[in-house]
Amino acid sequence: MSHSNNINLFEPQVMAIVNVTDDSFYDGCRTISDDDIFRRVGDVLNQGATIVDVGGYSSRPGAVDITPEQEWQRVRRGLTIVRELSKDVVVSVDTFRADVARRAIEEFGWLIINDISAGELSSDMIDVVASAQVPYIAMHMRGTPQTMQQMTEYGADIVGQVCQYFQQRVEFLKSKGVGQLILDPGFGFAKSVEQNYQLLAHLNELCDMGYPVLVGLSRKSMIYKPLGITPADALAGTVSLDWEALRQGATILRVHDVREAVEQVKLYKMLSMVG
Repeated sequence: MSHSNNINLFEPQVMAIVNVTDDSFYDGCRTISDDDIFRRVGDVLNQGATIVDVGGYSSRPGAVDITPEQEWQRVRRGLTIVRELSKDVVVSVDTFRADVARRAIEEFGWLIINDISAGELSSDMIDVVASAQVPYIAMHMRGTPQTMQQMTEYGADIVGQVCQYFQQRVEFLKSKGVGQLILDPGFGFAKSVEQNYQLLAHLNELCDMGYPVLVGLSRKSMIYKPLGITPADALAGTVSLDWEALRQGATILRVHDVREAVEQVKLYKMLSMVG
């Protein structure tokens, strides 16, 4: 199944969020029945997603904890449906559990593992990824989804702290044999609204480390809280901030709204060609 792995993650890609959960923060992407998953996956493929990110565990602040077996059954349903609808689209699995990652790779072959904990919440995760030689998205977070919003103390320089964390983490992951790395600053994970904007304003510092950078800004509280709106109304804000992330060098936009992001990438490329 190596056909998918010629994707260039240094070129802008649109990653579609497919949550096989019933408690994600944005209800436009909760898909728990097979019909819902079919509809959602069909939509994002038609709209031009180049990566489909399947998750079975909601990592929103204060999310309900579920067992690894429940999570795997959800992920498996999602991946099965994605593969029924497309043999070629690149899939990623949004999980911090080594067991879920291992089973996904065993059953579905080459895919990307998207880990909100950068391997810190499941000690075997790094071995699984290294031995399978699959790309690995390492995200910056503190604590767990249940505790992270109490862990937002960074002193004056959150940008420096996040970059330093990644320098150490990348060195460690490389030493363990992880091949292809993607970095995710973890907007909204153990960060205040203001800290999220500090990170976004200096995102180029993370991009300068030489790895593809993924941003997950879509409809998050850093957009809807300052505007006094709900996640449902946060599409325009998402598009604005994603453009800024592209401008600073991010290459993977993880989004709920694929059509808008695909259009955005097209226009961004037009601008880059003449720039």
